[in-house]
Amino acid sequence: MAAISAARKAAFAVLMAVGRGQSHSDDLLREKNVNALSAPDRNLATALVLGVLRWQIQLDHQLQILLKRPNARLDPEVLIALRLGAFQLMHLDRIPARAAIDESVELAKQAGHRFASGMVNAVLRKLATSRFNFSEESSSELALAQAHPAWMVERWAGFFGLETARAICLHGQSQPVLSIRLEGPDVEAELGVAGVSLEPGELLSAARTVLSGDITATAALREGRVRLQDEGSQLVAELAWCGAKPQADREAAILDCCAAPGGKTLIVAERNPEAHIVACESSSKRLAQLRQRLSPFGSRVECRQADATAMADESAYDLVLADVPCSGTGTLGRNPEIRHRLRPEDLVRQAERQRAILAAALRAVRPGGRVVYSTCSLEPEENEQVIAAVLTETPNACAVPLAPHIEGLLEAGILTASGAERLPRCITPEGFLRLLPGTFHTDGFFIAMIERIS
Repeated sequence: MAAISAARKAAFAVLMAVGRGQSHSDDLLREKNVNALSAPDRNLATALVLGVLRWQIQLDHQLQILLKRPNARLDPEVLIALRLGAFQLMHLDRIPARAAIDESVELAKQAGHRFASGMVNAVLRKLATSRFNFSEESSSELALAQAHPAWMVERWAGFFGLETARAICLHGQSQPVLSIRLEGPDVEAELGVAGVSLEPGELLSAARTVLSGDITATAALREGRVRLQDEGSQLVAELAWCGAKPQADREAAILDCCAAPGGKTLIVAERNPEAHIVACESSSKRLAQLRQRLSPFGSRVECRQADATAMADESAYDLVLADVPCSGTGTLGRNPEIRHRLRPEDLVRQAERQRAILAAALRAVRPGGRVVYSTCSLEPEENEQVIAAVLTETPNACAVPLAPHIEGLLEAGILTASGAERLPRCITPEGFLRLLPGTFHTDGFFIAMIERIS
């Protein structure tokens, strides 16, 4: 048997697991068999997995052209071996074509498809001598050129225009910026000593972007004094803090009704040191992880197992954060497999649950209290249409414009001057905030604030 590099073996195994729906690529790339690799092999395995998932639509299109029977159904192991080879040939300049082809052939053989390995060899050799020219003049051409589902790109072009759709797609094909949140300024100096190079965040004064160095190997990360968190995600929690209106005669009561993994809850707890916070999660496994992460706050943060659609009608909270489960179309750079699993009809199902969560959140908040609703989706069905539907059914609630709160974050020293200057351009006509991928170095987010009047 010819040797297969450890990186390609690991990438093949992860892609097989993703294809079977066992887990997300992000989780699988953190498992022991990948972490046990040398740093160069780990980096290559990660690049191969994410690259294949990001470019899969385009790879399959080119491979299909070269197959003798274009509509033939290929075994999963053979298809993944082909995709791995095709990605390296089409998108990685530094890998010799011979290595990409030979190891893909061996992957097919060692997976039990010796007969098909000849086809893998022939197709990849043809691909290695092919030339590629993809137009982006229309939404369908853009979809193929940037390896996104045509139905997604067509929607985005209709909603935001073709140029913005192109920016969204380009962001989806890029490695996301690694953003962190610092506990305090002294942590930055500590990270510098550890060889981690940082630059200020675009939006928030507590955020930094990692330029170089291994942040995962630092004591500061292990001890929770620095956290990995997208700046857009941090902004959701900061706006929630800014919009809270606690009553003067008692401590604030805050509910985070979809709290796991807890990054936003941590910010809300830090910004509201006197508040009592209830953090809810429906999954027992994720609840255990949430409890561990929030344990430093002691009894001030109470973790409960609860379904966000069935919250008690307490009318007791000053602030409810509803960062709802969604399609995740704003996170395709970070979670590339979403584009292969999501279907248009899934948006209807997501929106139904989102409306139920928002309605429950409005019942849980007291008169005069506020709900901050957020998603990492770009789709109106999960954003504006959810808000509109729930407000129609809830006459004692109204939307709160977010523009004044952006100014409030600047005055509090939380928002950077650059962020305060650019964020108002992201305000929608309804007063909500939409961060499109490519506008900042963030995932896509939608944020709305609603006040219960009576």
